[in-house]
Amino acid sequence: MMEVAMVNVLRFRRGFRFQWEPAQQCHVLLYPEGMVKLNDSAGAILNEVDGQRSVADIVSALEQKFPDAGALTGDVCEFLEHARNQHWLELS
Repeated sequence: MMEVAMVNVLRFRRGFRFQWEPAQQCHVLLYPEGMVKLNDSAGAILNEVDGQRSVADIVSALEQKFPDAGALTGDVCEFLEHARNQHWLELS
């Protein structure tokens, strides 16, 4: 399992495309072998991944967008580690 550090900058791996899917009414991650339907939290996190901002920047942006959620560092890092282990994301 690969740990994600706050200084890491992540990007989608080649062949993966993140988008809103109107028919599904959710964000999805498309790749050559298929599609992953994402829940609202996963969609919000991956929407911040741009290959330029660090994990710390992503956490900060999400905490500003969702102030009632409280501290999000643990949840965001856990999800990004999962996404990396699924090979959806890689270090930029």
